[in-house]
Amino acid sequence: MKGLKPYTIQYVGLKEGEHTFEYTITKSFFDLFEFDDYNESNVSAKLTLTKKSTLMEFDFKVEGTVNVNCDITNEPFDHPVKGEYELVVKFGHEFNDEFEDILILPYGEFEINVAQYIYELIVLSMPNKRVHPGVVDGTLKSDILDKLEELSIPDQEVKEKKEDTDPRWDSLKKLLTDK
Repeated sequence: MKGLKPYTIQYVGLKEGEHTFEYTITKSFFDLFEFDDYNESNVSAKLTLTKKSTLMEFDFKVEGTVNVNCDITNEPFDHPVKGEYELVVKFGHEFNDEFEDILILPYGEFEINVAQYIYELIVLSMPNKRVHPGVVDGTLKSDILDKLEELSIPDQEVKEKKEDTDPRWDSLKKLLTDK
């Protein structure tokens, strides 16, 4: 993909030691992956590459906010994102990415694209259920929340239903407690 070219690191020309790369991840980054769950994003990704003679270590860190819709009210809000991921890149005769934290590249390779790792780190750092902070603390006023409250069963009715049991069962319950 043409838009992912800035995320390609040519490691052949780098000296041994630490190298830092920084990226700003916006909505256009997620559009390249055809991922439309996020309305907007402002995430800074910092990548520290430690090059050694036989391998490379990548340390990914992301931090920022992603604007998503609440799963309960569908109201948009900024959700904080923070995550870390470490990847070890070794060299071998053929490409192998079977392991979660180890990537094996063929000896002839000279570059690696890190966009997929940044994308996965951000997406996996988000919770499965996204709830607006106003729903949690009760400060959000929404038509959807009002309708949910209207349709919910009051706690008192549930207790009354439990208390209104058939008297024939009450005598059977005494048998259980008479042991």
